[in-house]
Parts: sequence; structure tokens; C-alpha cells
Amino acid sequence: MTISADPTDVDTYVAAGWWEATLTISELVATHARDRPDHVAYRWGAASLTWRDYHDLADAIAATVAAATSPGDRVLVWLPDGGAVHAAYLGCERAGAVTMGIGWRAGRRELTHLVERTGAIVAIVPPDTAHGPGPEVAASLGLDVIVIDDLDGSPTVAGGHTGPIDQVATQGIGPSELWLLNSTSGTTGLPKCVMQTQNRWFYFHQLAVGAGALGDDEVWMSVVPAPFGFGLWTAHVTPTLLGSPCIVQSRFDAEAAVTAIEEHGVTVLCAVSSQFVMVLDAAEGRDISSLQTVFTGGEAISPSRAAELETQAGCRVLNFYGSNETGVLSGTTVDDPPERRYTTGGRVVAEMAVRLYDPDTGERLADHGEGQPACRGPALALGYWDDDDANAALATDDGWFLMGDLVRIEPEGWLTVVGRTSDIVIRGGKNISAVAVEEEVATHPSVALVAVVGAPHPRLGETAVAYVKLRPGQSLTLDGLKDHLRDRGVTIDWWPEAVVVMDELPMSSGGKVAKSELRALAAKGVDAQP
Repeated sequence: MTISADPTDVDTYVAAGWWEATLTISELVATHARDRPDHVAYRWGAASLTWRDYHDLADAIAATVAAATSPGDRVLVWLPDGGAVHAAYLGCERAGAVTMGIGWRAGRRELTHLVERTGAIVAIVPPDTAHGPGPEVAASLGLDVIVIDDLDGSPTVAGGHTGPIDQVATQGIGPSELWLLNSTSGTTGLPKCVMQTQNRWFYFHQLAVGAGALGDDEVWMSVVPAPFGFGLWTAHVTPTLLGSPCIVQSRFDAEAAVTAIEEHGVTVLCAVSSQFVMVLDAAEGRDISSLQTVFTGGEAISPSRAAELETQAGCRVLNFYGSNETGVLSGTTVDDPPERRYTTGGRVVAEMAVRLYDPDTGERLADHGEGQPACRGPALALGYWDDDDANAALATDDGWFLMGDLVRIEPEGWLTVVGRTSDIVIRGGKNISAVAVEEEVATHPSVALVAVVGAPHPRLGETAVAYVKLRPGQSLTLDGLKDHLRDRGVTIDWWPEAVVVMDELPMSSGGKVAKSELRALAAKGVDAQP
């Protein structure tokens, strides 16, 4: 049985021009391979794939997958970021198999869980992984194995079919059908599997082109992990729709990113907020003036660092507010004033029909004011794979997809995140937004990156702990931070009770700060921190 978007929604969204009736990523790549065969599609490190290379590698993978699966079967794709992982997604699409995209940093427990959850029968892996030889890991999970060799050179299918796709019976996947599963970022518990269609990202692409005033001559760089929503849009979908070269990294490296920006004249950088801060730090004294647009998100933006990046590069820092499940609720554009781009999630997107709910009672509130946001529109995922409980928690009774945040929406449509339903420090009975505290701590000139979590307290219930990564050569004390916050006029309720300096903050497989790990550290007591 094919899983697809609701036929009424498909008809409505296609008629509105938001979705495609039949066009797929596979067809776009085939067109580029014909019209611009020697132009670069992907570049990573010293390796690259032209559009012809990309098309041919995907065909070889498709033939191999089709020989081992039936249409609709799930194929686990576990490869580091680079051209090969995108060719694997494309190959599965051409073979009619649903990709189970797994972040390269996934642990063994996560792999086992996702195989069991999805019923995957085949794995596409490299020769070596952090958990041992790729074929052995896949076999131990009960999966048939397809190995991709020479990931840092010219990737090939080890021992696979080399003939064209039409030599095997295949059934491609339509743009409104289930195309790919990816895991949630795994910051709490075992991940769920989000059901993706291509059309939701085709729609997102239209928003991005309008927001960033993008053209057909962009040089793209995405340093976000490929299987996740932000990475799918910025590395697999939009560069292909534009026909632009896309630079990716097998492992995020800020220094290498700056070098690539200089060498290749990158015009669009896509990075979560903590990554763009690290790129900015690495760019001191370097020429990154080719940058025109930086798409960021996933975490609160530091206004001071965003302004610093814009001044140095002459670019615009933009963000969309949404999630892997909802796609987008609001976004900023190049025409928005800096104070709005830095401190809000932009204006709500009309066709996403954003609503506000009371997070405690589930009662619908007025469309302006504060509450838990929900939406329904062309950017939505199909929900979670085989998880009734998670789907019930994701949506309201009348079918609106919920976010896990608390937001404020102004009458003019500007949306500002004021906290998460689960990201609140409750100090002495008072709810304190961890996001708001992070924004204030991030203004200290010594702070490069910050995450705030609650630590248990015998009298107050919780107190706020700020985990910080410092800029090179800087230091920070709690008293110094309090002086800074006092000078800024920040209410004393928002002052952290402890500061813990770390060389690196722990990151989740989705490229965000792993707050669950920080909460676990805080639970042990601040004095016990490493």
C-alpha cells in the first residue's frame, strides 16, 4: 500500500502552485545530467560529483536496490555527508524504495531501534563505521548489505549492478508519496521516524527563494546533517531545484567551511545557529564577502553575532521557524529590518494557517498573543511512521500539527519564541524561559555559544545553569556574568545561578545542542561538572 498525502490536499496545493503534480527530484537530476553534465552537483573536501556522475551513481544504486527490494520496502541509508549519501537517497527513490535516513553519528541503540521500528530490510553503508565494518554492523542488524566504496574520491557501488535503471523493474516514488523517513534529532529518548514527501520541501523551496531573493547562479553550502529536515531542504532539494553546486562536509569543520567560502565564492550558507557562530569565529581576518544569504535556525539566534556576521560578510542572516514535522510556520526575509530578523521568527506564513493553543488545557486561543502554536498546510510531514501515540500527541483533535514551543504572535504577524513547553526553568514557582536567558548570556563578549538548563535545587525546585563555550583567549566568571546582565538591566530572575565553561557543548545527531546531556550533567550537581 502506498502512503501518500490526502488527495484533497494534493489537488488543492497543486492547483495553488505550491506542489508539483508529477515532477520529482529524480527527474530534475536527469535533466541536469543531460543539460549540464560536467557542472558540479556536490563538492566535499577534495572530492566532487558532476551532475552526470550523480545521475549515474544513483542509477547504479537504484538497480542494486531494486534487485533486493519490492516497491515500498524500507532501505536504511547510513553514510557520512557527501555526494554518496545524496546519490543513495536518489537511488532509493528511483527504485521505489523508501529511504530510512540515519544521521552518521547515530549510536548502535538508535540504529537497532530504527531498524525494528521501520522494518528495513537492506542497508546502504560504507566499508567502515564508528561501530565497526559497515557490512558487519548491517548484517548484525539482520539486513542485506549494499556497500558504497571510495567515499572521499569517486564513490561506487561495491559489487553492485552497473547497468542503467531500465534493466530492472522499478517503480519510482511520486512527489506526494512517502519518499523518506528520518529520525527526530534524538535529544530526548529514542527517536521517532518522520514521514517525508518531496512536495513539502518543494513548497519550502519556494519560500526560501522568495525570502532570500535567490537566483539561478548561487553557490550553495550546507553544513547541516543530510537526513534531517533542515539538511534535506538545504542539501538535497533546493540546490537541485536551482541547479546549483552544493558544498557539504562529512564532518563539520568551521575552518574548512571558511576556506571553501573563499575558494568557491559561496553565496548561500546553511547552518544551525551554533555552526554559523563557529564559522564567524573562524572567519576572522578572512574574506567571506561572497556570502549573500545565511539561512539558520534550530536554536535561538544571537543578535550580536548575527549583526557581526552581516557586517563582516555583507550578507543577510535569515531564519524560518518550524520543525521537522511542521516544516515552517514563519520566516524572515532580506527585506525585514535587522531587529526583526535577529529577534523574531519572522512573519507567520498565511497558507500554513497558524493557530495558538493553551498548552495546559488544549483550548484554542486568539490568533494573536501568547500560546502553543500549531499549523496545517503544504509544508507538513505525513506524521510519524507506525506510532499512534506520537501522532496523537503531535496533532490536535481537529488535525493541526503542534509545536513544542511557546510563542508570541503580534497583530502584524511577527512570531517570537518565548520558550519551550519543556524548556522552562521553574524557579521558586516562577516560570523562566531558558531561551530568553540564553539570548541574554549570549550578549556577553566572552561567550561564543550558550545553553541554559534547569538544575535541581532543594529549596527553589530548580535553578538555571548556563553551559558556555568561550571565544578564544577569553574567560568568564559567574560574578562577571551577573555584572554584565545587571548592566543590561536584565531582571534578577533571569540571572543564572551557575556558569559551567566547556571546551565544546555536546551536540545531537541533528546538529543542535544536546540539552538532554546537559540536563543529565546538571542533575549530578554543578560541583560535579567536568
